[in-house]
Amino acid sequence: MKKIIITAVASLVLGVTSVFAQSPAELNDLEIAHVAYTADNIDIRYAKIALEKSNDTKVREFAQTMIRDHEAVNEQALALLAKLGAEAQDNFLSQKLNSDADTIASELNGLAGAEFDKRYAENELAYHKAVNDLVENTFIPNIENAEVKDLFKAGLEIFKVHEGHAEMMVKSLN
Repeated sequence: MKKIIITAVASLVLGVTSVFAQSPAELNDLEIAHVAYTADNIDIRYAKIALEKSNDTKVREFAQTMIRDHEAVNEQALALLAKLGAEAQDNFLSQKLNSDADTIASELNGLAGAEFDKRYAENELAYHKAVNDLVENTFIPNIENAEVKDLFKAGLEIFKVHEGHAEMMVKSLN
């Protein structure tokens, strides 16, 4: 039994390593733009689930803010790409985010009431922490186009506020 568990863990580690054989730091500006657009759409997806399932005023207000702010940033990103005559490029990280989001959305859809609210809030906090860290410490330092970099810096300011609101929401629901 112990050998089976060790083999399973080793397979999991090797699988994760192969998924991340590329580094987010190696993505070009158009790939980074796709990751950001994907991450925004994922958060919009989670927020729409929250609006369908939650009766908590704080959760619903937060979800509405997520939809409004993430849609606005995506519109700005699409406008900038159009101005630059460029198109975002799908990549391993965008695909991984979407795959993970399917799992989380399925989990959220299976919950109800206070259990849903708590899990949604915890997910939002963790999600914003992870994405904000990636944007601040990996993407912004590696973006080459000044206009794209400025858009990411502005978005990061908004999303750090989201992280703070998510943290307050988690505390209020515990």
